[in-house]
Amino acid sequence: MRQSCVNVENSCSAELFFTFLIYDGRLPILMVTDLEMIKAIMVKECYSTFTNRRETNAGLAGPFADGITVVKDERWKRIRSSLSPYFTSGRLKEIFPIAVTHADRFIKNMQKRDHEQPVKVKEVVAPYSLDVVTSSSFSVDIDSINNADDPFVTNVKKFFKFSLFSPLILILTLFPSVANLLGKMGISLFSRSSVDFFYNVLRKIKDEHNKESNGRVDFLKLMIQNQIPDEKFEDTSDQPVKGLTDHEILSQSFVFILGGYETTSTTLTYLLYNLATNPDCLEKLVVEIDTNFPSDTPITYDALMKMDYLEMAINESMRLLPTAPRLERVCKKTVELNGVTIPKDTLVGIPTYVLCHDPQLWESPDEFRPERFSPESKSEMNQYGFMPFGLGPRNCIGMRFAQMIMKLLVLKLLQNFSMETCKETQIPLELNAIFQPKVPITLKFIPRSCKAKE
Repeated sequence: MRQSCVNVENSCSAELFFTFLIYDGRLPILMVTDLEMIKAIMVKECYSTFTNRRETNAGLAGPFADGITVVKDERWKRIRSSLSPYFTSGRLKEIFPIAVTHADRFIKNMQKRDHEQPVKVKEVVAPYSLDVVTSSSFSVDIDSINNADDPFVTNVKKFFKFSLFSPLILILTLFPSVANLLGKMGISLFSRSSVDFFYNVLRKIKDEHNKESNGRVDFLKLMIQNQIPDEKFEDTSDQPVKGLTDHEILSQSFVFILGGYETTSTTLTYLLYNLATNPDCLEKLVVEIDTNFPSDTPITYDALMKMDYLEMAINESMRLLPTAPRLERVCKKTVELNGVTIPKDTLVGIPTYVLCHDPQLWESPDEFRPERFSPESKSEMNQYGFMPFGLGPRNCIGMRFAQMIMKLLVLKLLQNFSMETCKETQIPLELNAIFQPKVPITLKFIPRSCKAKE
């Protein structure tokens, strides 16, 4: 990776210290750390100039080509407006009992384990995320929590098994122009068998939804209600106001499954690690949980959302270890921001990990301090230095859903278990080149009843 000062009209003024150029192989990316420029890119100029993410070859992207994370311009607006009703507070309250059912199932599974043995955290929280997503989205109960060999689980894991140093990734990095050729040859970045598995399963579920109704309104049913004819809508202004084609429905379902499995479970894993390695913070959270939810107190959506310290701990964990270390947007037209001219078609990057560890924005940035996000402190925080779900019109559409299922699991877990580090826990945590733990995060979970006897 090379780095250089950006040459804007042959000058290197003071403003340029907020921008620098890096290369993904041969692809230049203008990295921006100036908060006012970030505000313009993510919010003010989103619709007019910075609407789209990195250009992705449809053939190589496979099922993601029609996904909300990849589509562009007016097509993105149509798909976004079609999906937004699923993520309102009212809709989340409807599916909250489903999440509670799976959280209870998770706890029962944890109670069956040998509590002297350490637990690889992501291996146990990922099935919970997957089960909640599939159940609330498609009214399908796969119970991967108790069945690690479930085809959904094995194929999701297989889907994410790719290396940055695979021959295909290296070829695309060094020779990006061959992407179109490889896409036309049917070559994909992802496991073809896993892609075929998910599309076949989702097709079957969709066909069953068309035939019969169980009275429940789920993610898939909402999309089917807004289905439009199977025409190929390109990225032009001639788009329907709302609705999804048959293939777009399957693609959004696929993206939602993978997003629920990977990003939510990764964030949960980091959160539990940060709490376990900071026992004083963990104790404060346990006190909040025990105070607000004494034994046998039912958990409601509204009460869960009012857990202040839990919210603070989640935010601080996402700051310390953001799931998305970088955000990207493509500049659609030449524009000047804060004295910097950004040419048309420039790929602009926002290094969220760097911003979240900037000592000018955060005091002792490498320390886990949930109090940074207290109501008093949060009012003084610049929101453009903390973007765990992105910002502006193109932020993460599933943000509320992810927050809900994370809060629920942490609450249930700490109601029933004490959490500790063990000799297998890597302290401090080391990350690889793609910001993943070099060693699986491992902790011990001891039933609170056993801990009380001790």
